Amino acid sequence: MGEGHSHRPTLKQSNKRFKSKHATKSSLKDAAKGKVARDSPKASSTANAAAAQSKLNRRNNAKQAQAKKREALVSATRVFSGIDSAPRIVAVIPLSPDISPRSIVVSLAQSLDVSTKDCPEAGIWKMRAERFKTSLQFINLPYKSFYAALDACKVADYVVFALSPNVEVDGWGDTLLRTLQAQGLAEVVTVVAPDSTVDPKARPGILKSLLSFIQYFVPSQSRVFDLHVASEKLNALRSLSEGKPTDVRWREGRSWILGETSEWEQDGTLKVTGVVRGTSLSANRLVHLPNFGDFQISKILSSPLPRQTKSGQVTMDVEPSLLAEPDAEEADSLVSSNDPDDLANEQTWPTEEEMNGTANFEQPSIPDAENSTTPKTVKRIPKGMSAYQASWIVDESDDEDADHKDDGSEMGGIAEEEEEMQDMPIDDDLESDRREVTFQDLDNEEEEKQLNSWRNREREEDTDLQFPDEIDTPKEIAARVRFQRFRGMRSFRTSPWDAYENLPRDYARIFQFEDFKRTERGVRRRAGQELAVVEPGVRVTLHLKDVPQEAARVGAVALFALLQHEHKISVLNFTVQRNTEYGGSVRSKDPLILCVGPRRLQVNPIYSQHTRGGGKGANNVHKFERFLRHGLTSVATTYGPVVFGHQPSVFLRETSDVQAPELVAMGTFLNPDTTRVIAKRVILTGHPFKVHKKTATVRYMFFNAGKRPSFPPQENIKSKITLDDVHYFKPIQLHTKHGRTGHIRESLGTHGYLKAHFDGPINQMDTVCMSLYKRVFPKWAQLWTEGKIRVNGVPADDAMEE
Repeated sequence: MGEGHSHRPTLKQSNKRFKSKHATKSSLKDAAKGKVARDSPKASSTANAAAAQSKLNRRNNAKQAQAKKREALVSATRVFSGIDSAPRIVAVIPLSPDISPRSIVVSLAQSLDVSTKDCPEAGIWKMRAERFKTSLQFINLPYKSFYAALDACKVADYVVFALSPNVEVDGWGDTLLRTLQAQGLAEVVTVVAPDSTVDPKARPGILKSLLSFIQYFVPSQSRVFDLHVASEKLNALRSLSEGKPTDVRWREGRSWILGETSEWEQDGTLKVTGVVRGTSLSANRLVHLPNFGDFQISKILSSPLPRQTKSGQVTMDVEPSLLAEPDAEEADSLVSSNDPDDLANEQTWPTEEEMNGTANFEQPSIPDAENSTTPKTVKRIPKGMSAYQASWIVDESDDEDADHKDDGSEMGGIAEEEEEMQDMPIDDDLESDRREVTFQDLDNEEEEKQLNSWRNREREEDTDLQFPDEIDTPKEIAARVRFQRFRGMRSFRTSPWDAYENLPRDYARIFQFEDFKRTERGVRRRAGQELAVVEPGVRVTLHLKDVPQEAARVGAVALFALLQHEHKISVLNFTVQRNTEYGGSVRSKDPLILCVGPRRLQVNPIYSQHTRGGGKGANNVHKFERFLRHGLTSVATTYGPVVFGHQPSVFLRETSDVQAPELVAMGTFLNPDTTRVIAKRVILTGHPFKVHKKTATVRYMFFNAGKRPSFPPQENIKSKITLDDVHYFKPIQLHTKHGRTGHIRESLGTHGYLKAHFDGPINQMDTVCMSLYKRVFPKWAQLWTEGKIRVNGVPADDAMEE
């Protein structure tokens, strides 16, 4: 064998590549390399048959969807079909002072040659449009009738905005459009008032400009009808007479009536005749009458239209009949709030057995602690303080290092402080601070001079926005007295707060829902199962009980049926945003007009931060906001009747002109959460007077010090001590604007100076802050009445009573 000879490898093994059982689409695509498999003739014929079948199925599905839409449209417009059926309600709103609402209605009626002799300038007028086999009920609203326009749009199927070719829309019209946009609009038709003085060549440009204007508020508008042209009149009337009007979301599941006539009787019964709209009307539910409140239904009678015979006589084919009566057990009451019993928790005199000490008192048994539940550290609770109150006390050793050593070299304090200092670890830096930082008390004149210099410094706007709750500690009154209702919080996000602690008297009057969503579902489900109801489209006469006589003098009466429990008072929370066009200041508890659903309330809301995601957070505590700011979504809280559904809300502010309010904010109803804690924060600030590493002498946070007399050792020193502000707020954590945290060590001098230790070095350019919190509550809401004289937002009659 030669030296370079080798055997041929006969045992070489080549394994197959692993094939995945579940190949991914990307791996199959990479393996194909762009190649497409050719279909066999047999497979092609099968695919063609499947395609034909699929095409037939798509055609059938399209037919079914089309039939379903047609059926839904017919069902929705069935209430309008026929001359004697329910009329289409059209609200005519002029946006300029030179427009007459009657001229708009007359121009529309001229396209059908309908007589308009009895058409009023303001009020309701009904017209039969036989060409379109329907009837129209116009609500003519004069210019600058703000609240009447809001109520008319709540019951209208169509809203006609009348624009002028000569006069621009002023601030009043702009505010009305913004308010209606926030409230929710029905189908909108925009027209231009007829005017023969306008140059025909300028009309296209005017129409284009007006279309651009109205599209800013109603983007769905595609054209503006010029009522100076005959064909445009007919097209505008066709838009009002055909098709299905747009649904207003907040009206879903509710019924309402536009009163054609109203009559008041001496026993307080108000008879309102009109057609039931929306859903079925129940005689067991309450009815809201704007500007007057909620009322009960005594009975519902039918009200057929009169017929005119060939001889010209008007007769009634059918006599009125009873359609529904309330059930005594199921009907809603007018009780809106609880009547708290002040004597329920009254202190009673002790009995003779209790005075003699012979009464048998059952001692509560204390259960044994479970295994592995003993806490590692035991917090000493001061005498007379509950465990819940003690949870607010901050353990000073939590923020310090674990290797601190006890020193106890500070002398001159009282016995209680020395006992506390023995348990407090002190590091070397703190010891050096105590030796280096010296304190010298200033005289009164120099102290006042430096205080004024500190308070008069100019603060930049960004600093004020970053720390909006800073206040100056009052010098005339002790801080422990001024802020005695405030508390400290270790963590605003997670620290516990008992929602039922120290509640005001108003909380004893309101209603609380255990599960509001479940209650709402039950209310809507039972509303669909009512028996004593009247279906929509039926012309009825409603008999309301105990209504004031003024309600029959308002002309067109709009009635809104309420759902069950919507009369009860609770805490209402709304998510709101400021109107970008409103430049005034909006402060918490300022009097405003709240428009939500069919109601208008006089409220003094308080504002708080909106938690991210709309949730409650870890402890359902939310920061109080003194002002409603631009660009932020806040939560407005007030007392008021319960609202079901995400109802749009509008906040208005009254001006000298009752019919020209200012739009402040708009939003949506959030929930009636009574456990939502709104905590008002105040930040007391101090100036680092002298600084040495982590320790600083702080001034201007407090201004008084308690007396520390020296007593003989045998006397009770603790009972003789008058605590100053520094010791009163000692458990609360401090923080600085540059991110340091610390605690108060001791009080210095007689001017409220204090010594504080922080978690890192600070400098004299920093500011020491202490955050205090107090829960705040809104004021009780009242029904807002149009045209009533008010003093500071309160009706004059109520103000005189107070």
